[in-house]
Amino acid sequence: MRFNERLRVLVVDDEPTICRALTIALGRAGYDVVAVEAGEQAHTLLRAEHFDFLVLDLRIPDLRGDVLFELAASIQPHLRYRTLFTTGDTSERALELIEACGCKALHKPFELQELTGELAKMAPRVRDATA
Repeated sequence: MRFNERLRVLVVDDEPTICRALTIALGRAGYDVVAVEAGEQAHTLLRAEHFDFLVLDLRIPDLRGDVLFELAASIQPHLRYRTLFTTGDTSERALELIEACGCKALHKPFELQELTGELAKMAPRVRDATA
């Protein structure tokens, strides 16, 4: 990674307003953001482009978030440790799925600063690992 290159984030959420809000907030925080509203669309992008982080809704209609997470980690292994789940589902099953993936989760509604803060915690490790 070149010094001035922006870290790339793939946002996957079936709610268009959340995609727009996260694109704006993460862009202002200095990230290069691609947002999609479907799991299959995200899967296609993951096969074609590099992303430093994945922000992933657990409940997307066409492909569950935990399934997409496993696909993403098989294509880009670093995403196993650089994925942040978002969800409005607080059921025991949802919590078990997230825990099985071993990733941090933010429960909707969350503050945009929470999300950017979690990515910032991971960012120095990304820069160190790719420098």
